[in-house]
Amino acid sequence: MTKFDELADRAIDNYGVVTSAEATEMGIALKDVQEWVNNGRLEKVGRGVFRLSKYPYNEYCHYAEAVALVGEGAWIYGDSVLAMHNLALVNPLYTFVATTKRVRRTLPNWIKVVKKGDEQDKDDYNGIPCQNLASVFIEAKERLMPERLQQSIREARNKGLVSVGDDERIKKAFGV
Repeated sequence: MTKFDELADRAIDNYGVVTSAEATEMGIALKDVQEWVNNGRLEKVGRGVFRLSKYPYNEYCHYAEAVALVGEGAWIYGDSVLAMHNLALVNPLYTFVATTKRVRRTLPNWIKVVKKGDEQDKDDYNGIPCQNLASVFIEAKERLMPERLQQSIREARNKGLVSVGDDERIKKAFGV
């Protein structure tokens, strides 16, 4: 297996996205990564973030890129989690990404960073770190139309996106 094949396998597991830190961790020189960008095998998405050129774009690639661009330890946050799960008919103008660290790099205009003190409500959905869905529903209580939010909660339960413990948190928060 070639170095590129190893990198491609890692990228495929993350919706076609790979970082220079991952490449270095795998023992791949950054000059090789740059060569693959130059010959069209990789596309540069942002500082230290690359996408396989031939990877088919799907609805989760956008979120995997956003997390990679913000950096290690970042996760999808707020209304962007609802959009990622296709719930509550939300279509936020920005992709909200939370992190506990300071972000110094220049990010695309479609990403808004939310600074958080801790990672207590961090979860994972299809390999993409995101805010716990129950927490999103509880925080959205004041922002979204009640009937739309209730429908979204039912839909999340039907899809199996909410655990039993999280369902109890939601019921307690909504007084059900």
